[in-house]
Amino acid sequence: MNNSDYLQPGYYWNRELSWLSFNERVLSEAKDKQLPLFERLKFLSITASNLDEFFMIRVASLQDMVNAGYLKPDIAGMTAPEQLAAISAEAHNLVQSQYKTWRQSLLPRLSDIGLDVLESHEQLSQRQKEYVDRYFEENVYPVVTPMAMDSSRPFPLIRNKSLNIGALIRRKPDLELPKKQGMDKKERKKEKLEFATVQVPSVLPRIVEIPSEQEGKKAVILLEEIIRRNMEHLFMSYDVVCAHPYRVMRNADLSIDEDEAEDLLREIQKSLKQRQWGEVIRLEADSSMDKRLLKILKTEFKVEEEDIYSIDGPLDLTFLMKMYGMKGYEEFKTPGYTPAAVPALMNEDDIFTNIRKGDILLHHPYMSFDPVVDFVRQASRDPNVLAIKQTLYRVSGNSPIIAALAQAAENGKQVSVLVELKARFDEENNIVWAKMLEKAGCNVIYGLLGLKTHSKITLVVRREETGIRRYVHLGTGNYNDSTAKLYTDCGLLTCDARIGEDATAVFNMLSGYSEPRTWNKLIVAPLWMRDRFLHMIEMEKRNALKGEPARIIAKINSLCDQEIIAALYAASAAGVKIDLIVRGICCLKTGIPGVSENITVRSIVGNFLEHARIFYFLAGGSEEMYMGSADWMPRNLDKRVEIVFPLEDQQIRSQVKHILDIQLGDNVKARVLKEDGTYHRVNRRGNAPLNAQEYFCQEATRQAKRPDALKDNRVFIPAEPQSEE
Repeated sequence: MNNSDYLQPGYYWNRELSWLSFNERVLSEAKDKQLPLFERLKFLSITASNLDEFFMIRVASLQDMVNAGYLKPDIAGMTAPEQLAAISAEAHNLVQSQYKTWRQSLLPRLSDIGLDVLESHEQLSQRQKEYVDRYFEENVYPVVTPMAMDSSRPFPLIRNKSLNIGALIRRKPDLELPKKQGMDKKERKKEKLEFATVQVPSVLPRIVEIPSEQEGKKAVILLEEIIRRNMEHLFMSYDVVCAHPYRVMRNADLSIDEDEAEDLLREIQKSLKQRQWGEVIRLEADSSMDKRLLKILKTEFKVEEEDIYSIDGPLDLTFLMKMYGMKGYEEFKTPGYTPAAVPALMNEDDIFTNIRKGDILLHHPYMSFDPVVDFVRQASRDPNVLAIKQTLYRVSGNSPIIAALAQAAENGKQVSVLVELKARFDEENNIVWAKMLEKAGCNVIYGLLGLKTHSKITLVVRREETGIRRYVHLGTGNYNDSTAKLYTDCGLLTCDARIGEDATAVFNMLSGYSEPRTWNKLIVAPLWMRDRFLHMIEMEKRNALKGEPARIIAKINSLCDQEIIAALYAASAAGVKIDLIVRGICCLKTGIPGVSENITVRSIVGNFLEHARIFYFLAGGSEEMYMGSADWMPRNLDKRVEIVFPLEDQQIRSQVKHILDIQLGDNVKARVLKEDGTYHRVNRRGNAPLNAQEYFCQEATRQAKRPDALKDNRVFIPAEPQSEE
């Protein structure tokens, strides 16, 4: 069979529903009673943040398709309207599950450990009422702005993701016109109510500690409840008939015609403002909201019934991340992990000397991200360094790498930096960095027309006794020292001359649109990577057909490219054993008779966000291994500048194979994809528990205590993949 025979829609899961399944796996961590309580709060907060972004980008994109009359089905055979209907059903179920977890499991448990979260101002004691009223008068009243809607004032613009309180108000009887003052209660009830709204100020803490009525306990209330209790102080001439929280999610998918944009920087800045006022695609409303108030919101926001989410609890659960940060509850959190030192760098030599000894593998956050920062920092100060070139996709708020690049330019070095302005939700941050780097004297590149630059590469050009030498860092994750403590990623430090040549070619391509005809070692998208992956999968298939051992292991974040999946199906049908470690979206179906019976898919959701991309091909016994920035998605292979790099040092290959083996042996945090599209935890069957992330933390700590242990490392090879529950 040809690969084209595996393209029928029945062989694929829908991308968006697969993503919702991933968020359900995150939610299952919040439900896990084996986890410390505050870790469960964190995971619940993450599910809320994930869902917000999903609606603002993915659901918004589908809505745009519907508005444009685009009806072409996706790889699973679903049109945009069909996808929206299915998403709505799944998302409503997910939200119900979120709040059931909060109300029935987490909220009572918080009270048990001495933290009372008062969800309504009606729960306040007299002493607490006096406290919150004083708090409102002193801290909140000067900040909030009440807004009404009448014939002279149109419906106010409600910002994306902002938390608001909507109210129905009626002018007080003693302030009515004389002819209205004589109305009886029945007539007055029929009088038209006015709409008003107040935005809950994000500049004030949403969690407010108040006096507790029980000794040894803490009590907190949310800011919106303090405002609700004091609404009449904001509308002094009115009676407040009802007041309820609501929140809108808007289309935040920036649409920029780069062919027409003379100045990309200016166009993105303009589009960022539009993000606040895009089409409303979801309305969250307090479940007890007055129907008259809800009708006004529904009409003004032009939302359908299925786009309204009735919330039984506090809106916007991302506030739980702030609660996670509260001091005094450390015993209910997983102890923090301090990244270990990199054994190869635990000596008195500078980083360039150490790289010359041999390639160095970095495994974050188990190993420290400091060597990556030091690589740029030492280069900025080294008088022998002539040039530094780097791609930046997302960086931290106070990035030491940015500071080092600026210092390098001020020290007279040639510094070229590609800052990707189209990095979603980091556009504004990256604009600030780009301007700062330009002021420091760096050459700033804003990427290629129509493509995002997602590759992670740094090139340092150094003059040495033997001539010019190029040092390169290649990674699977961003140059962000903050997320490097939370995301699992890998990196390689090398001075391999052929990779150095390729790195120079990459930056020449980015700055001058000069595409090399061939590459020595690097695999680069969008022009070369897809064909290379398809070729490697095809070679495994041919080996299997010849009766030779054939194996593919891929660790990625997402798998939704139809051509790659079809090639994997063909390889599986030929007998290739394929193990996929896919954190999030997976459109491939397992267990299809004669098609995907040789494919397993597992997802690991743990304390760290799995982010590394690793590719292994048995290649007739020669074992080809790669890492890089690309997932198996159309956008990575066709619409982005991505880099995948080979691992050729034998010791590093053993280490990376060890990483894959441990993840394939995880029976604590791994969940395996079943034929029906659901994910199930691995059945241990009496085996000792193996949590891959905890294992790597312990291993990195041991190796840092005894750097030579790396040479004696015993590779863990698990038994055959265990069956699932």
